[in-house]
Amino acid sequence: MKVLVTDPIEDAGLDKLRSAGHKVERGYNLEGEPLLEAVSDVHGLIVRSGTEVTADVIEAATELVIVGRAGIGVDNIDIDAATDNGVIVANAPKGNVRAAAEHTVAMMFATARSIPQAHVRLKHGDWAKSDYLGAELNTKTLGVVGLGRVGQEVSKKLNSLGMDIVAYDPYISEERAERIGAELIEFEACLERADFATIHTPLTPETEGMIGKKELKLLEGGYLVNVGRGGIVQEDALAAKVEDGTISGAALDVFAEEPVAEDSPLLEHEEIILTPHLGASTEAAQENVAVSTAEQVNAALSQEPVANALNAPSIDDSAFSRLEPFIEISETAGRIAAQLLDDRVEGIEITYEGNISEEDVEYITASALKGIFEPVKWQVNAVNAPQIAEERSVDVTESKTRQAEDFQSLITVTVNNSNDEISVDGTLFADDDPRIVRIDGYRVDAIPHGKMVVTRNADTPGVIGFIGSVLGENEINIAGMFNARETIGGEALTVYNVDREVPNGVKEELKAHESIIGIDHITLNGQD
Repeated sequence: MKVLVTDPIEDAGLDKLRSAGHKVERGYNLEGEPLLEAVSDVHGLIVRSGTEVTADVIEAATELVIVGRAGIGVDNIDIDAATDNGVIVANAPKGNVRAAAEHTVAMMFATARSIPQAHVRLKHGDWAKSDYLGAELNTKTLGVVGLGRVGQEVSKKLNSLGMDIVAYDPYISEERAERIGAELIEFEACLERADFATIHTPLTPETEGMIGKKELKLLEGGYLVNVGRGGIVQEDALAAKVEDGTISGAALDVFAEEPVAEDSPLLEHEEIILTPHLGASTEAAQENVAVSTAEQVNAALSQEPVANALNAPSIDDSAFSRLEPFIEISETAGRIAAQLLDDRVEGIEITYEGNISEEDVEYITASALKGIFEPVKWQVNAVNAPQIAEERSVDVTESKTRQAEDFQSLITVTVNNSNDEISVDGTLFADDDPRIVRIDGYRVDAIPHGKMVVTRNADTPGVIGFIGSVLGENEINIAGMFNARETIGGEALTVYNVDREVPNGVKEELKAHESIIGIDHITLNGQD
């Protein structure tokens, strides 16, 4: 498959893509029509902050499976458009965590002790020892806005240097904050109590410009450090508050517009220290994010779960080997159920019984939805299947129970509408051998593969022989057969694995038999 890299990444990442058999092309500084043309036939796209992945780009990339961001921030990627088109968006949040945290600590010391300013004056022959009276970090309060990976790493480092940590993050639990030595409080209180404030929240519509004149006033006498994302701090307001002495100093590595404009007010004040987006600029960090991004692209192109997918369920590496076989069986059960219902799906229930109920099943549920919607929507995957359910007003219910009567693990996919309901149960036999073990309560032990015919008929002598004869006369070979019945002489259900599709004329011939109630053809494993 073809992977386009539009911003420079380390060779280690490119080598990993090539080792997986992908064709790697590099096209830097692309925008507008040249970018749209370049993505038209790519399966993977790797970017950093320099490429704007707009809705137009995603629409133009008709073969695109994944956009990999070699770094953390994804504000340059239209995630909603990607989700609409079934495209995974993944970042590399771990690769540069240490580098960004260390740069944050360095910037904090730099602004607290006026290190760059003193350096410049000394280089110009000015021994300005008495002009700089610094602030110690020990016993001071650090206010952390955004307690994600980098925020947590910064908190740990500065807590060990004697700082008290308060933090604002509406998406993290108090227990998690306490484990890293931070007290979780409200946003304004965090700034008000802080001697030093550090920003580590993503740039979103909610966080853009969230720190302005009012918020900076709460930090009066303190210092502000931002090695997170540009655009969160209102730069004009910061410059004004430094100029009037409200803020003692600031250190910024990221900006609303990069490079910084020559007339930026940030450049006018000695107390504002600026670096050109160096937070992730270490050799180790660059290699880490390149390799991590490449690994996720490789996973997506191999139709495996992506560890750091932002718009799709993900599976932890340690759990993947346990859960991988259930992904296929849940998708298969969903696909069979939807084709047997043969009508609009209005409700979906997915039940997990036994050992599988103790796992994180988000990706497995998404795979079941993919199987259900695949027959009616050509471009569907675990990325957009939950969204498709929401758009179609399909009610999705997920339930778990640790008890399973006959199996170690059992997944039941039920689809329904106002007229009908169909349930399909799937499990794994020895060596992760997938099986469909029940259809609408009938025990069948069917091998879910290729083309299948499901018949319902009265349990009378000669029916199975008749079906076999008709299929044989039409040169349709039966590879396997699995039969179940309610009671003797009641209704029976049979699953046939066949080598080719049963034509409509043959179906009509079978339905003409007085004992046959219904017949459905099922296509699995992407076969037509």
